[in-house]
Amino acid sequence: MAFQKPSHTFTKIHLKGLRTNSLHILFTLSFTVLINTFSSAQETSKKKTAIPADSTAIPAIVIPIDTLKSKPSNIKEVDSTEKDSVKKDAFLTDIVTYKAKDYVAINQRKQQIRLYNEAKVDYGDMVITSGVIVIDYSKNLVYAGRIKDSTGYSQKPVFKQGANVIEPDSIVFSTETRKALIYNSVTEQSGGTVIAERTKRENDSVYFISQGKFTTSENLEDPEYYILMNRAKIVPNKKIVTGMSQMYIYDVPTPIAIPFAYFPMSKKQTSGIIFPSFGEDTGNDRGYFLQNGGYYFAISDYMDLAVLGDYYTNGSYGVRLESNYAVRYKFRGNVGFRYENLLNSERGFPDFSQSTIYNIRWSHSQDAKSNPNSRFSASVNLGSSQYYQQSINQINQNSFLNNTLASSVSYSKTFQTEPQVNLSLTATHSQNTNTEDINLTLPTMQASMSRVFPFAPKSGVKKGAIQNINFQVNTRGEYRINTTDSLFGKSEMFDDALAGMRHSIPVTTNFKLFNHFSVSTSANFEETWTLKTVRRFFDQNTQAEVTLDRNGFDRFLTYNFSSSIGTTLYGMYNFEKKGKDPKIQAIRHVMRPSISYTVTPAFDQYYETYDVIDADGTTSDQVEYTRFENSLFGRPGNNYSSSIGLALGNNIEAKVRSKDSTKTEPEKVFLLNNLNFSTAYNLAADSLNISPVRVSGGTQILNKKMSVNFGMTLNPYALDSNNNLIDRFNIDNGGSLFRLTSANLNISYSLNNDSFSSKGRDDDEDKDSQRRAANSNSRTDDLFGKSEDFADRRLTDKDRNKDDEEENNEFYNYKMPWNLRLAFATNYSNTTRQNEITSQSLMFSGDVELSPRWSIGASSGYDFLNQGFTFTQLRFERDLLSWRMNFTWVPFSNRSSWNFFIGIKSNLLKDLKYDQRRQPDQRVGN
Repeated sequence: MAFQKPSHTFTKIHLKGLRTNSLHILFTLSFTVLINTFSSAQETSKKKTAIPADSTAIPAIVIPIDTLKSKPSNIKEVDSTEKDSVKKDAFLTDIVTYKAKDYVAINQRKQQIRLYNEAKVDYGDMVITSGVIVIDYSKNLVYAGRIKDSTGYSQKPVFKQGANVIEPDSIVFSTETRKALIYNSVTEQSGGTVIAERTKRENDSVYFISQGKFTTSENLEDPEYYILMNRAKIVPNKKIVTGMSQMYIYDVPTPIAIPFAYFPMSKKQTSGIIFPSFGEDTGNDRGYFLQNGGYYFAISDYMDLAVLGDYYTNGSYGVRLESNYAVRYKFRGNVGFRYENLLNSERGFPDFSQSTIYNIRWSHSQDAKSNPNSRFSASVNLGSSQYYQQSINQINQNSFLNNTLASSVSYSKTFQTEPQVNLSLTATHSQNTNTEDINLTLPTMQASMSRVFPFAPKSGVKKGAIQNINFQVNTRGEYRINTTDSLFGKSEMFDDALAGMRHSIPVTTNFKLFNHFSVSTSANFEETWTLKTVRRFFDQNTQAEVTLDRNGFDRFLTYNFSSSIGTTLYGMYNFEKKGKDPKIQAIRHVMRPSISYTVTPAFDQYYETYDVIDADGTTSDQVEYTRFENSLFGRPGNNYSSSIGLALGNNIEAKVRSKDSTKTEPEKVFLLNNLNFSTAYNLAADSLNISPVRVSGGTQILNKKMSVNFGMTLNPYALDSNNNLIDRFNIDNGGSLFRLTSANLNISYSLNNDSFSSKGRDDDEDKDSQRRAANSNSRTDDLFGKSEDFADRRLTDKDRNKDDEEENNEFYNYKMPWNLRLAFATNYSNTTRQNEITSQSLMFSGDVELSPRWSIGASSGYDFLNQGFTFTQLRFERDLLSWRMNFTWVPFSNRSSWNFFIGIKSNLLKDLKYDQRRQPDQRVGN
């Protein structure tokens, strides 16, 4: 055996087959002389050595492994009668690079190279790292295994080829056939992990395993569940095909077994079948059902489509289309359509009923950088008014309690001219699910020109009233449809449609007066176009008023003038005294009073009159009307108005000593965020000149955890005995200075386990709740319950990273995370001496984590006026590592229902679940 003390930390073996016999023989002879020289030196010294661990250098040697054989397969004896020819390449066609930390030993007799401690071999696109690696070039094999020490085994082999990684206990690899035997391997496949006792690598793309385990658990030493596969074929990143497979939970076999299985493992979008969930609908006697089954179409890298369906044994069915699309750096969005044909009970029964409902959703957003001067966006949510109340596939509690559906599709374009011009087209939809009224604008066109300062200097700051004169040009056109749910989509919905356009030119200026007062003056000119007017007259023959619609273009012009003056007053009171450092150092009061004057002429030229004539020919009345009374933008006013407005805004803040002793600057705290008063006096009115005083205010207390907002209306005029408003002050009628006619109070309070410490609520929680609300068209808080979308119940892997530090702690966290949200609202009305509270309720929602993986929650409220609980929802959630278990329960009301769900988190096995529920007992009318 010959050993060499190296001078470099790696050795290279050149394995590319020689192309000609002559070159091959030359290299063979050269290497033989080199090896014999080292052998003779070693035999003379009678000393057998290995490369020491502390070697700092091992010489690089390029060795054609073929020549180390007694008779290389690609070399034949020289025959003078044969001509030289190019022979087939040897089995090794690339460079092998190997290294080790402790030593590299070359055994010429056994034709082996042994690498020990942190050994590594590179061959083409394959890399093997291990504690021990033996290269047997006589058999064209590479052995890799662990190192055994006093603590057990360490440095398990890691076999990498491209993106595939296998971590076995040991491996035998043939460099000639490129096949391998792998023992106790662990490899990741598209989010899942395959653990196999014995694996045979057939080629680059096919592996065969026996007694393999497939799991998505993170704890590979003791997975909480796995699917045991007797035999399986693996095509990396494409598929796994197995024979008999059975699920085990903590090594306990379960009755869940299948004779064969197919696991798609592609990392790209792939079309395939979506397996349905099944169950029984006992609440509405629809029988057994299959839900959310269908087919997924991977149309392209930019778009997909899922076609899903539901079927109930009583004949009810539903269809759902869901599509997502995205182009990076340009736009993204999703489209959804849902249709359900619902049958309650059985045909022929007295309680049988049938209804069809649908819902359309579309969301589209454009990357702001894709085209700064042009933007298109869409947010559509329209459909049957009773969709969320009657849908049996989706129960979204937030949307169920929301009585409005809204949509908007808009396109805007900015023309970078001087002055700049903005153009936008918007189609909107608003639907009241209680009244089933639908309002549409198809579309709304708006165009505006940026402000123009005709008298401004070409350079420098604009000064004075003249230089600040500016004007704009705005245009707005609409085509508006008011219809109902029953007429939507039919030609009758266009019968009462209105079209119109309004042009406005506001002219404004502003300037300073005495350096302390801000003065602004404006005049607004508006011209309204309409395509439909009316003509009214009294028919003496029928003794009735007649109104005729007239189609055709018409217009009217209006204008008004306004001016305002305001200032800001500051008041400061300091509590600081020499030698003292009070907690409250100063209080500042800011007042913003303003006075405005507005004058609007009477446009009598657009009004006409007709006489009401009795049967005897006498005129009993004279009626005034305008032909523009049904105009889209309203009618011109026929009352002269000249009014003075008064307003006063206040806010009060304090400077307090910081609780942090390291801070030298005091902290600013708002005592009263705003307190506003406003009223007006109409100079042109004959009576009731003073408008009611409106008061509004709000503040935040308890470290900004509690928000308080209030408002009230104070009327200075009195009521007569019939509760009619009279032109007499309330104080002159024996009452107070003002009469409280209405008031409202709203208080919200949010706190959690960190509310009383230096930490506050995590901002991510607020953002997540707002994101959920935006997607579900509901509130940002959970006062009306959390969304439960059974039609698309899919759990993701994002929860795995939740609170990793706490969940991985061996000891129980002494903190018990919790959060609570409260909202109190009350309204008072006393317009006609009714002196009643029209509504008063307290809503609350909270969650408690009993342990790092156990949480419970509830959402409810109490209506003090009707003396009953509002919509109530109870929630239970258990994080089972790779699984999740949820239970939601609505214990009472006509929406009483419950849902139990347990399933695997990973999207790879998302269809491996159990879902049981009881639907609300709905009764749909015929």
